[in-house]
Amino acid sequence: MLTPADETLLRRAIDIAAHAVTLGDAPYGSLLADADGTILIEEHNTVRRDGDIAAHPELKLARWAARELSPEAAATTTMYTSCQPCGMCTGGIVRSGLGRVVYALATDQLVELNPGSEWPVVPQDGPALFDAARVPIEAYYKK
Repeated sequence: MLTPADETLLRRAIDIAAHAVTLGDAPYGSLLADADGTILIEEHNTVRRDGDIAAHPELKLARWAARELSPEAAATTTMYTSCQPCGMCTGGIVRSGLGRVVYALATDQLVELNPGSEWPVVPQDGPALFDAARVPIEAYYKK
């Protein structure tokens, strides 16, 4: 359940997304707040500007948190974002140890607003070559 403070911070993420459009960037914005609701950092999507497929605001914030915050501090944060994080960003969020994500638009709602924006499925084959692949894994983790 969202609190009034959550709604205020989520509206700020939407404002960041709206501002991104005025800069010629894609309409996605996010912020990271600490346990008290203080904004620690804000970002917007710069995929086109930077020529970087990973320049999603959610991933930028997750990477920042992993570099700049202790695991204990990261676990108390909340990310507020204008749209539901994609799979790439979700992976970064999990690995960075953030405590919570609050988003405005769900992925299916985004696709309704922008038909054709869903990601294609890329075929994957595997697992394969277990005996060869295990060697570097075991060498690293059995130190």
